Amino acid sequence: MDQQPSHEPARDAGQSLDRRAELSEFLRTRRARLKPEDVGLPDFGRHRRVPGLRREELAQLAGVSVAYYTRLEQGNGRNVSAEVLDAIARALRLSDAEHAHLTHLAKPKQHKKKQQARPQQVRGALRQLLDTLDGTPAYITGRRADVLVWNRMAAAVFGDWAELPPQERNWARLVFLRPEYRELFVDWEQKASDVVSFLRMDAGCHPDDPRLSALVGELSVKSEEFRRLWATHDVKEKSHGVKRLHHPLVGPLTLSFETFRLRDDGEQAMVTYHAEPGSASAEALRLLASWGTDATRAGAATPQ
Repeated sequence: MDQQPSHEPARDAGQSLDRRAELSEFLRTRRARLKPEDVGLPDFGRHRRVPGLRREELAQLAGVSVAYYTRLEQGNGRNVSAEVLDAIARALRLSDAEHAHLTHLAKPKQHKKKQQARPQQVRGALRQLLDTLDGTPAYITGRRADVLVWNRMAAAVFGDWAELPPQERNWARLVFLRPEYRELFVDWEQKASDVVSFLRMDAGCHPDDPRLSALVGELSVKSEEFRRLWATHDVKEKSHGVKRLHHPLVGPLTLSFETFRLRDDGEQAMVTYHAEPGSASAEALRLLASWGTDATRAGAATPQ
């Protein structure tokens, strides 16, 4: 893993992310990815000095003055209206997740320190529910991509997280700092991108979270891949999809996942995985389930 210094200064646990800088960079990167022809504007080719749309072109599309948009892109979102943000989001062709992220950055909600400091608790009934999902890998994630609780099958597939200190049970740390997860995920780059996109959204909702800032700072120092992906400012939500794994005991696994956001705690989500009935992956899951804790222990001990 790359140990070179980050392009940004590492943050300690007492610092927070710079919301104005986040807003500025997000708008700049979204503008840079659009070409004039994408939005029905003429392209003057070699006469263009900037990638993507110019500020004045974006302002024209959004129906705001160039000075107003420039102030916003410089990180000054004070008193910006929801209507203006909607217009800018349409002009930038933002997805729903990106639109929500822009709103969080420009019009942040005030969070009490006690609310941010409170530990993440999972209801006992949810823990019991995970245990009843026999044969189905499932876990619950919370803020900062922390893995809060999981069932036996999740441990058999992804590794026994009980063997790790609580602060290490985090998808960002697992993906970027633990080599065995590079071997586990066939498309590691996509998994890494998904994790960073989630952290970006979390940062937009909670820019003053010192633990998140410290996590970003640590990963920026320890992983060149994280620095590169963090600099893209991409945000997206993936509620379902397919993951291809290479398990150290049973080999290839193709699993569909579903994400269920909890209504009484929107910062927590339950993620389940299943294989197509009758497939080789379904048989592999059945084998892992029959091996029980032996599979979990063997998987943790198997060299990658």
